[in-house]
Amino acid sequence: MYSDRNLVYILTILEAIEKLYIYSEKFDNAYDFWINKNQLNYNASSNLLITIGEATKKIDDELKIKFSNIEWNAISDLRNRLAHDYRGSDPDLLWQIITEELTDLKNAINEMLQFVKYDKKMLEDALNSEYYKNIQYLKSLL
Repeated sequence: MYSDRNLVYILTILEAIEKLYIYSEKFDNAYDFWINKNQLNYNASSNLLITIGEATKKIDDELKIKFSNIEWNAISDLRNRLAHDYRGSDPDLLWQIITEELTDLKNAINEMLQFVKYDKKMLEDALNSEYYKNIQYLKSLL
């Protein structure tokens, strides 16, 4: 079993993924997603992808090895590019990531929970906070 410190990173990633789904759900293409509301959803989504990249860096390496189907380095590289070269970000690439690639990451991160030792009270407290309101499906683990 892996340390409970992984729990906060796992929950943060799952919440960010759910928010990315919410922020992109009403759009049919990258351009509409990018331009809408003066790029509000796009900018928020870019920040969430940075959050995911940062959180994945903090998950135990040995735990990530169990999920070698996920391109952890690519997630980290995307985080670095978005954080340091904002104007160079490609709306089509972000759209593709959000609409086509997040499901595999979400599934892997959900699976990771079975390898993390955590106190159920810790999970319950997190799920009762305002921050994690989009991952209430995890209450089934309590």
